[in-house]
Amino acid sequence: MRTFRMPTWAAGLIGAAALILAWWLFSLTAFQLEAGTSFTPVPSPWAVFEWLFLDGNIAGAWSVFQPTITAAGIGYLWGNGIALILAAFVLVFPKTETVVTQIAVVSYCLPIVAVGGISVVVLGGAKNPGDPSATAIFLAALVCVFTTVVGSILGFTSADKSSLDVVRVFGGGTWTQLRKVRLIAALPAILTALQIAVPTAFLGAVLGEYLGAITAGVGPTLIRLQGQLDAAGVWSVFLLCAVFALVAYSLVGLVVKLVTPWVAGRPS
Repeated sequence: MRTFRMPTWAAGLIGAAALILAWWLFSLTAFQLEAGTSFTPVPSPWAVFEWLFLDGNIAGAWSVFQPTITAAGIGYLWGNGIALILAAFVLVFPKTETVVTQIAVVSYCLPIVAVGGISVVVLGGAKNPGDPSATAIFLAALVCVFTTVVGSILGFTSADKSSLDVVRVFGGGTWTQLRKVRLIAALPAILTALQIAVPTAFLGAVLGEYLGAITAGVGPTLIRLQGQLDAAGVWSVFLLCAVFALVAYSLVGLVVKLVTPWVAGRPS
């Protein structure tokens, strides 16, 4: 008996439609407008659509998101670069694994709001209007370290011992083992960790901007909209953040599938 398997795109469309319907019903039933007011904390999907497209606010979205995306990208490169260096250090000096892992755990457990407040004082924000915030870059890098360190260490240590022994028997050294066996075995775990770090880096950048010391970006835009009690605007910006994070996550996932086709059972 042949079982029906729904395509991924169809499941995504059905899930998105169900979420929009649930959101619409929630906005109509949970929060009723009081007499004499027009404010509701949960606007309807149509109100968000109107704010974005009918009011023309979507046209200025790039100017809002550009500093945040830049800060997230720089922080992503710094954070993952440091994490990969730490994981490689563990590979060369295995006895340091406990120390490096503890450093990664500490970076994950630090209260990001408190760290952000200190970094605003130490690093400041944007040097010029429209520039990325130094605090946003730092927080974006900080939140990437843990997942990439753990994923990379697990990947490097997942190499098959018999394959390593074969390389050693044929005269290969540590470098040959790393190039021929360990990197190939570690690629899926490393790339998956880098994929997970994409939305976390963006979140760290938004939190860094939200702490202040910057005039342009998602953070100050949210502060302004909240001060104006513009619920539709706040929800629109949050939805755009989710769309960007999802698209970036999917693009990195596509790279993962192209670089490591054997994970999905496809020929390389």
